[in-house]
Amino acid sequence: MQLEPTGERMIEEFYRSSPGNYLIFLFHMATYNFARDYVQGKHVLDYGCGSGYGTHHLASCCADIVGVDIAGDAIEYAQAHYQSGNLTYVHIKPADQAPLPYADASFDTVLSFQVIEHIRDTGSYLSEIRRVLKPGGIFVCATPDRITRLWPGQKPWNMWHVHEYDAAGFESALAEYFRDIALQRMGGRRGVLEPEIRRTRWLRWVTLPVTLPFMPDAVRVAALKFLKRLAALRGKESALPLCEFPFQESDLVIAPDAEPSVNLIAVACKP
Repeated sequence: MQLEPTGERMIEEFYRSSPGNYLIFLFHMATYNFARDYVQGKHVLDYGCGSGYGTHHLASCCADIVGVDIAGDAIEYAQAHYQSGNLTYVHIKPADQAPLPYADASFDTVLSFQVIEHIRDTGSYLSEIRRVLKPGGIFVCATPDRITRLWPGQKPWNMWHVHEYDAAGFESALAEYFRDIALQRMGGRRGVLEPEIRRTRWLRWVTLPVTLPFMPDAVRVAALKFLKRLAALRGKESALPLCEFPFQESDLVIAPDAEPSVNLIAVACKP
């Protein structure tokens, strides 16, 4: 089956179509590779697996891994494209509609990358993750760093994002459900990150009228959908071979003080 890129779910072929898209692909892969130390030989849940590329990437490290997502078409795509003997995919409902289909303390590690910013009811989402983790289990969570994307108080220019976090807000949200939170930032060589920094700087300005703090969400989302349709009229970029991109994952850095920070990654423990 074909899976349309939405800008939110990672499809490898699409993200290899331009240097900017490839950089976003590397952000995703760097996050999954960062998680390797926490999944070795473990029973793992990937909450929000999307097209399945990252879940499959880690499968060789895990005792077993389950990828779950609320998008049925993404799960079908993952099942068709990314298979392994210790890997399964499951279509789930949002956490505020139904609990995860797993017993308490089912997993050693839960991963959830680029998901929490989409969640309106973070309490249901985080409490379900805590429930299915074994005592002492590890939760690895990643989200965009709003400091490099938005002005103070500005609502997200990404129409699918409900809330974007700075480091303090991210840690505070997790601290209600987890302990021993270690926060990392994703940065890298300035020349490599510059296209993403320019892109987010431009978007924060061009969307500013509809992303002001007092703007109702319905108006914000409708306006952003219109802007996205206008941008789509410019057409798709032609594909380039990977070898023409002058940077790679090793140009990125994940560390507590990495700057400029494009993503936040938290490692937390279930009490």
